[in-house]
Amino acid sequence: MSTKTSGKSFIEKARRAQIMQTTIEAICDLGYAQASIGQIAKRAGVSKGVITYHFPSKDELMQKIVEELYLKGASFMSEIATESTAANMLRRYIETNLEFILAHKNHVAAVAEIVMNFRDEEGRLIYHKPADNSIYVPIIEILHWGQEDGSFRPILPSSAQVLAMTIRSAIDLASQQLVANPDFNIQEYAKELIQLFEAATGKPPI
Repeated sequence: MSTKTSGKSFIEKARRAQIMQTTIEAICDLGYAQASIGQIAKRAGVSKGVITYHFPSKDELMQKIVEELYLKGASFMSEIATESTAANMLRRYIETNLEFILAHKNHVAAVAEIVMNFRDEEGRLIYHKPADNSIYVPIIEILHWGQEDGSFRPILPSSAQVLAMTIRSAIDLASQQLVANPDFNIQEYAKELIQLFEAATGKPPI
């Protein structure tokens, strides 16, 4: 009895993973609006009923894809906290974000599509909230720490916000480039980005 239960659980998990991966590929190829349950089922080689058995609605499927990426990202980024200086932490923040994007480029691109298109019943975007600056908080904290440990030049709070927004935007742009341009060299991009922001945050020579 326990073997059957375990087997069923394993099969269901594998099927859910397959559906989610197929959905990610459909969104990347067709865009959010055209990635319907029917299209996903066709690509997965199953009936629409199989999709809705595991994910009762497209909304729930989209939510799970977003949640899975955030969980993967949190695990991937945990090593940043081990750095001993703010300068090293900023470098690792940029490197690790870009490494994660490279390792999950289709998933990242699909989530970007979901964020910009997934709406509630009243037509409001669920994930894209322009006034929410929480994504910049970790970078701002690194910048503040860098002034305390002497790694960085003095940075005003308003300037820290600008730097954080610029760093985050430069990182997010990489995912678009990876999908659109097969020749995009993300390692070289990371190297140049690190040099750019080290110059922007470092102390001027005496």
